[in-house]
Amino acid sequence: MLNSMNGNPESERGDHVAAALAGAYGLAVRTITQLPIGQGTINFRVVCDDDQEVFVKNYPGGTDLFAEREAIALSARALEAGIPGAQVLLNQAGDVIDSSRPLSVSVWEWASGQVVTRLSSAQLAAAGTALGRIHTLFADYPVPAAPAVEHWRGMDIDDLAATIDQLLDIIADRVRAGIGDRFDAEAQRTLLERRDMLARIPELLADLPGELTVQVLHGDYSPVNLLFTGETLSAVLDFRPPDPFLLAYDLGRMAFYPNIVTGEDNWLDAAATFVSAYRQAHLGVPGVDVRACGRVALLQLLKSLYGVKQHYLKPGLFQDDLDDFWLLRHQAANTLLSELAAIDALLAELVGT
Repeated sequence: MLNSMNGNPESERGDHVAAALAGAYGLAVRTITQLPIGQGTINFRVVCDDDQEVFVKNYPGGTDLFAEREAIALSARALEAGIPGAQVLLNQAGDVIDSSRPLSVSVWEWASGQVVTRLSSAQLAAAGTALGRIHTLFADYPVPAAPAVEHWRGMDIDDLAATIDQLLDIIADRVRAGIGDRFDAEAQRTLLERRDMLARIPELLADLPGELTVQVLHGDYSPVNLLFTGETLSAVLDFRPPDPFLLAYDLGRMAFYPNIVTGEDNWLDAAATFVSAYRQAHLGVPGVDVRACGRVALLQLLKSLYGVKQHYLKPGLFQDDLDDFWLLRHQAANTLLSELAAIDALLAELVGT
């Protein structure tokens, strides 16, 4: 067995994963490699003795495995409907997650393709079509009272400002102690800017229509969860549990993804390509949701301290990636805020109003 991430041929976690595959799935491991991806699960690429390749998710202790099983059910439903993706393998007891051993895991057929964070027009259109089909497919899920949406709309600006101040105090302490580094300087600059930007949130929230669609979504639809083989979308991965939320969130998050907004001069054209393909695949989507998706994406960026918060309070599995993502997300928030009128005009034109 070889774990190529740390050079340790007999890593304890790798041994536990191999034991789970052998005991619960009847798979004999030839090589196992921990992958430098994912923040919520620890992920492995495994080659078995029969040359079968599988992807293994190890769920850390405390993970809500019932919710994860529901997420896997969404993935399976999408796959059955023709959305490209990966097939989960059942353990010998017929379960999609094996929790009979020290490490809980799910095992998936290996999906071919690669992640592309700056998509071509054809890739954007394929991604938009897939999301439109997913939203159409999931529209019939029952939607109970949606406290997550109510909480999101009623976000506590004072609490957010207090968290920013807490992070700034930690940075100041590091600087006084002589251990401040380059990221501390960038974090301080961006946090101070973000604190000033908080004043725009109440106005943006007040301008959101009250009748936005709430339904079950993919939940984490972004370039990092899409695989492409050339221009073809070969897999949609990592569905989240069915917690109903704003349809405009899924749509805007991808249409105005930070890597695209910060990396492409024609990011508005990219958003138009994605949203147009989405609407063609989801003919019943209300125009109000499309028109609001840019503002919802902006609000989500403004209210989120994801990345920088982990850096100072509870580092993630791959914190360097989170640091970079914070800086990209903050830059994207600045851009979307300054170009909000152009975004609104584009989305209104796309729905013909």
